[in-house]
Amino acid sequence: MTTHLAAFTSCDSVGAARRIARHLVERRVAACVNIVPGVESVYRWQGAVESAGEWLLMIKARRDQFDELAFALREVHHYEVPELIVVDIAAGLPAYLDWIDRESG
Repeated sequence: MTTHLAAFTSCDSVGAARRIARHLVERRVAACVNIVPGVESVYRWQGAVESAGEWLLMIKARRDQFDELAFALREVHHYEVPELIVVDIAAGLPAYLDWIDRESG
């Protein structure tokens, strides 16, 4: 298992994206959160196909903090079922991975 992760979530406004990003970094469950505007999501919700403009958040964190990250996300995210998908970081520049370790936790 790798020791770092990239996690993804989405939200419906730049204000929500900034609030979530700041919350995760301030709580030290993420070292960095990138906010990517202009994402269009097509999804099934309550039996209907929906479409919405969203902001994608790319979260870099330590794998051993996943439970704390998930808890902190649910504290501030207003979606009934927030997205939280994790991809292991298989490799990266050692200095960057060390920075993630220092800044989260």
